[in-house]
This record gives sequence, C-alpha cells and structure tokens, in this order.
Amino acid sequence: MSVSENLDSTLFFLSLPRNSFSSALALFIITLLFLWFYPGGVAWALSKSRQTIPGPTGIIFAFSGTAAHRVLAKISHSLHAKKLMAFSVGFSRFIISSHPDTAKEILNSSSFADRPVKESAYELLFHRAMGFAPFGEYWRNLRRISATYLFSPRRIQSFSESRREIGESMVREIKGLMERDGVVCVKKVLHFGSLNNVMMSVFGKRYDFWSGEGVELEDMVREGYELLGVFNWGDHVPFLRWLDLQGVRRRCRRLVSKVNVFVGKIIEEHRLKRGADSVAKMEKCGGDGDFVDVLLNLEGDERLSDSDMVAVLWEMIFRGTDTVAILLEWILARMALHQDIQSKVQSEIDMCTSNGSRLVSDSDIPNLPYLQAIVKETLRMHPPGPLLSWARLAVHDVHVGDQLVPAGTIAMVNMWSITHDKQVWSDPTEFSPERFMVEDVSVTGSDLRLAPFGSGRRVCPGKALGLASVHLWLAQLLQSFRWVPSDSGVDLSECLKMSLEMNNPLVCLAIPRR
Repeated sequence: MSVSENLDSTLFFLSLPRNSFSSALALFIITLLFLWFYPGGVAWALSKSRQTIPGPTGIIFAFSGTAAHRVLAKISHSLHAKKLMAFSVGFSRFIISSHPDTAKEILNSSSFADRPVKESAYELLFHRAMGFAPFGEYWRNLRRISATYLFSPRRIQSFSESRREIGESMVREIKGLMERDGVVCVKKVLHFGSLNNVMMSVFGKRYDFWSGEGVELEDMVREGYELLGVFNWGDHVPFLRWLDLQGVRRRCRRLVSKVNVFVGKIIEEHRLKRGADSVAKMEKCGGDGDFVDVLLNLEGDERLSDSDMVAVLWEMIFRGTDTVAILLEWILARMALHQDIQSKVQSEIDMCTSNGSRLVSDSDIPNLPYLQAIVKETLRMHPPGPLLSWARLAVHDVHVGDQLVPAGTIAMVNMWSITHDKQVWSDPTEFSPERFMVEDVSVTGSDLRLAPFGSGRRVCPGKALGLASVHLWLAQLLQSFRWVPSDSGVDLSECLKMSLEMNNPLVCLAIPRR
C-alpha cells in the first residue's frame, strides 16, 4: 500500500469520529436549548404532562438569594401570571400563586395536603413531626394532640400569667440596656423572651440564655434555623444531594445527635417526676401540665414513641419562637418610624388601663382594637413567612383553575405579593393600621387577602398562641416605653431566611414613659 493510500485511510477514519462528535454536539446543544427555553423551564420540559401554565424559561436562582418573594412577584407580574406561574429550580417543578383565588384553591385542597420534605427537614427529624409528616392517620393524631393539649383556648389562657411575667422581664431587661448603653438592640431580648415562652409551654421551665443549658439550647435553635432556612441545591439536583457540597447533611446529623441527648434528658426527667408530684403540677397548669407531661400521659393509639416525642417537641420550639420575635421587631421598627401611630395606640392603652394606673393584661386586649390593627398591618407589610414558609406538594394530578398541575409538583403561595398588590389593597405600600379599623379582615386563614399563617389543613396550629403573645407583649412594651429611632435611623431592608427578618437588626431608643 502506498503512502498516499495510507494517508487517505487515516484521514477517512479520523473524519468519522469528528463528524459523529459534531452531530452529537449539535444535538446536545439543540436539546439543551429546548429544555432551557421551554415555558416554565427545564423541569417542566422534562415533564410528561403538556405544559400550558405561563412561566419563565431556564432555571430560577431566586431562592439562593435573600429576596425570593420580591423576585418571584416581579416575574409573575411581568408575565401576567399572578393567578398561577410555573418555574423550575433544578429538576423540581414549581407553581406559585400570587392571587387570593388560586391561593385558596391550593391551600384548601386535599390534593395539596402533603409537604415536600427537604433534606434538612428530614435529617432534623421533622418528617415525624406535624410540619412535614405526610397527610394521614399519624399526622391527624399529632394535629389532634396539639389542638387539644397545647393550642386550645383554655390551654392558652392557663399560661397567661407566665406570658405576663416574661413580658415584664423583657421590660426590665430593656430598661437595663438603656441605662447601660443608651440604646437597645431589641432582637435578642425578643428572641430570648419568645423562646422562654415556648419552653414554659413545652418543657415547663425557663432558661438563662447567658449560661449553662440555656446557652446550649439557644445554640441548637440558632443552628436549626440556619439549616432549615438555607437553600440547598441538593433538594433539586439529585447528584448534588449525594455529594452534600453545602454540608447540610453533615451539620444536621451533628445537630440531631445533640438534640436527642438534650430533649431525651428532659423527657426522662419528666418520667422520674411523674406520680403525685406530676398530678399536682398538672392541676396547677389547668389540668394538663406542660406538653411533655401531656405526651407521656397519652394512651392507646395516641401514644408516641420516644423518638417521635423528640421530633414533636423539637418542632414545637421552632414553630413558636422566631415568628413572634421577628414580628415584634418589625412592629417596633414601625412604631419608631411612625410616631403619630405610636402616640395613638399608647393613648388607647392608657385609656384602657385607667390612664396607666395599672399594668396592661391579657384581659385588656379585646378592648385595644387599634393595637390589633397595628399587628395586622405589620403582618400585611412584613409577613414573617412571605412564601408561607413551607410549600405544598401535589399528591396527584389536579386542576388549579383551568390549569392542570401534575403530581409531584411543588406548590407555593406568595403572600407578600398578594399583600402588596394594588388590585387587592388600596395604597399597599403605605403603613396604615386604619384600614383594619374600617374593615375587619381575619388573619387566621379564612380570607386569602391576608393569611400569614396559611390556610386549610396545614394552617399553622399555633396561630392563636402566637397572636396572644404578640398582642400582650406589644401592649406591655408600648405602655412602658416611647420608641424613638437611634442616630443610625431605622432600616427596613429585608432578608429572607427561614422567616422574613430585618436585614439590619433594630437599634433604637426606648424612653421610659413613667
């Protein structure tokens, strides 16, 4: 064979893989472009269902930032998709409602009775607690137990004295900080007070968060909030979950080992104290004792294993702590900014308490409608869970409006978008409690124009307890102090973690009124 023939043969064989590679590369690029530019994005393009819901192309990266609620509201508005918008995060299909009608359909439908269990929630045991447990008999049992023994009106009333004492303790601490520093950073004061309120209801004891067990507890709560609030790409891209690049699984397992020891020790202490001592304690607390006593006294089908008790008790701490503290911080920031509103509500409190001759109490709250209106307006302007914190999961194919939503789709409600929609609320960017003096809008889930605690089967079970705490503590703080901005002013910029927090914690002056 000649040199020229060898060369021709070599060129022929080299050309084959090059042409095949070029064709494969072209096909790959075309496929990627199709997936990327499909309405709703990559995950919807891979769905077997025909996609007709409007939505952005590609993949949404908003959840890795601190303003996902604003980004999603802007996109849905630009696409005229407030009623329902489809989008993709990794390989997960999402829909989101920014309209009261479709929000009600999603939140009140049995088709969306489950929650998607993200890795951090699973590793932190919450798949065995009320927040993430699948809809079924176990979940109904937990709901029944909490409604009867922790969040009933009688139960909430039985801890009114404890709430009052915690509020007075916060007032004393704020006075001390003002005397020492001349200003007060209220975030930590409110957080510790709220955490102690939950600990009294759940564990029957208060903690000193500056030493001993209190420091350990606060560290665990803070770490848990960070882990539940962090956006984990592993929840939406399977091979990234296996790699655990963000270290979520590792941190969760380290935390859970501490939680099991801490909560397990408290359960064991309660077991040892059962008997006559326990009966006396339960009678003192309205017949139920603390929540650990309640769980230990359950019998038959209601009885929980120790591991399930740990999960349930641990979740109770999370669900009842930061929402109250964050909401109060937003309210106090608004009071510092709106001195006229603050003066008006303080006059209302003074009138209700015989010109301030006695301390405000739980029994006064029904006679403080303007104070309640301020709480509602803050929930509207700064909802602690702007995306209602935890999403829903379509358990089977279902229609929302006239749109088909396939099983396995994650459904969300952008409550922040609804509460800032000028077609729903007049002057939505104005802080005006007076709007709720004209129209009494419920915040408990029946009116989806303002449902900060959710609605339907998965509505927050502790909403009444949370509101009772916020109303009383706000009244105590406003009766005791005039809230004034510090030299640095009041910064209302937001940061969405697990809840919608102030990006820069409130630092202000709390000037004693008497």
